Amino acid sequence: MAETISMPKLGFDMAEGTLVRWVKQVGDNINKGDVLAEIETDKATVEVESSASGVVLQHIVEQGTIVPVNAPIAVVGAAGEKISEQSAVVSKKVEDEKPLPSQGKVDSVPQPSSSSETLSGIKASPLAKKIAKDNNVNLASLQGSGPNGRIVKKDVESALSGQPSAVSKQSVTQSQITNYEDTVVPTTKLRQAIGRRLVESKTTIPHFYVTHEYKMDALMEMRKQINAYLPDNEKVSVNDFILKATALSLRQFPNLNATIKGNEITQYGDVNVGVAVTVPGGLMTVVVKNTDQKSLRQISGEVKVMAGRAREGKVKPDDVDGSTFSTSNLGMYDVEDFIAIINPPEAAILAISSAREVPVVENGQIKAGWRMKATISVDHRVSDGAEAAQFMQKLAEFLENPVRMLV
Repeated sequence: MAETISMPKLGFDMAEGTLVRWVKQVGDNINKGDVLAEIETDKATVEVESSASGVVLQHIVEQGTIVPVNAPIAVVGAAGEKISEQSAVVSKKVEDEKPLPSQGKVDSVPQPSSSSETLSGIKASPLAKKIAKDNNVNLASLQGSGPNGRIVKKDVESALSGQPSAVSKQSVTQSQITNYEDTVVPTTKLRQAIGRRLVESKTTIPHFYVTHEYKMDALMEMRKQINAYLPDNEKVSVNDFILKATALSLRQFPNLNATIKGNEITQYGDVNVGVAVTVPGGLMTVVVKNTDQKSLRQISGEVKVMAGRAREGKVKPDDVDGSTFSTSNLGMYDVEDFIAIINPPEAAILAISSAREVPVVENGQIKAGWRMKATISVDHRVSDGAEAAQFMQKLAEFLENPVRMLV
């Protein structure tokens, strides 16, 4: 029996997404879990997987269409199966396109145009061309990062933000180097989404903060010993230890692994720790599901894979959905201390600074030691300072005695 595939919802604030490319065409065989299409949201380009196996019988929407969450986009069923008349999807178009035809039998559905439309020899996606046109960007001056050099959305947005990822084919003149006039840079959709979320967070959530300094000597030594047995691409990071320790601590403090709605606090049964990842144009949070139940190597491997997909703009829906507590780590930038803004609808976030070798005093003697500061930001509607401080102490039990994470 034919099954309808719908636009997935990625995050609580997603209302719509742009279907930018059909990976599987009408008539193609497809297995459950295969990539059916690519969609663009405010946060990323995401691969939509098929929830059924069979043959792609119908594309309900065309490429370049903005589709509401949960609206049908395709039909998958048995070869030769007849499908009932599908009602047109109410959607906004990114470009002026022909109206969707009446869709009945499979053989009456026309094939959509290629995802790489060529204009004067320039390969660019429909959405990239739209953004370039609206912002007077010359596509001929850009190098595409998509398949076969196709210019995609992120290439145009990188050009608008002045980032080097969209490489100009034109050489920079001396006058351009010495001209320091003001530059107006339009914000990307990702930056706009971040702005909306964080303004909401800071204006509606009463934040409070608790900072703790951790002794990291034992953890740094254990990491060195573990990595001596692992290949380069599987070595564990300090952050992997922190994620594991955070998840184990949250299991004992369910009030911080929670959300509030009205007069009710929901304490999540799963501990899914989000990891903030730097991507072109902003940040994205990838999620390690059931973090407390996974080994350091599992956590490390999952973060590497998901962070890689995020930076390439090819995250999967499951990569970014379902976090119950978030972390933000600036340790790689030699940061002594900072605070983070809560990622709604969560109740708390942990800001992790650098592990640094500094002079410390122990038993009246000055010596070198590894220390790291971390600050938890907590929703005061959900918890209080004493509970947050106790959580940070519990976190110290794992970070300062890392063998506890291995047993």
